[in-house]
Amino acid sequence: MEKEEFVNPIDIDKVALEPHLLPYSHSVGGVVIKPVDKGRIKGRAVTSMYQQTDIQLGQLRKQIELLAKQADDIRKRVLISEKIYEAEMAFTPLVGFVYHLYAKKNGAYVLSMIAPEEWGENPPYFFQATVKLFADHTWEILSTNDEFSI
Repeated sequence: MEKEEFVNPIDIDKVALEPHLLPYSHSVGGVVIKPVDKGRIKGRAVTSMYQQTDIQLGQLRKQIELLAKQADDIRKRVLISEKIYEAEMAFTPLVGFVYHLYAKKNGAYVLSMIAPEEWGENPPYFFQATVKLFADHTWEILSTNDEFSI
């Protein structure tokens, strides 16, 4: 008995010779492959990128504001230090101690160990600021008179 030659009932144009190279599933039980919406993927990526860069720029902005505040505080310490070192003082100030800066009627400054409330009702000078001496010989302003400006 001769074997009959098998004839494929499916048209040759409908058969993939290398189905693994197809961009879609080649059988009913295959995985569903959907075309990618590149616009949506790029949109999400761009949105995520903007969110991350906004967060990072916000952090940098906060750091810049902190540095600007620190620079301003140092500038104020230098300015008050200049006024204090031009002021009259009858003692040698010690690091870490609190002193008080006063203005005389003629505009000259006086550094004193006496606090404004210790003068009584008739203080001889106008209170300007309460200060503390740092180890670098600059002065920290602890409090000021509302009219005193640096």
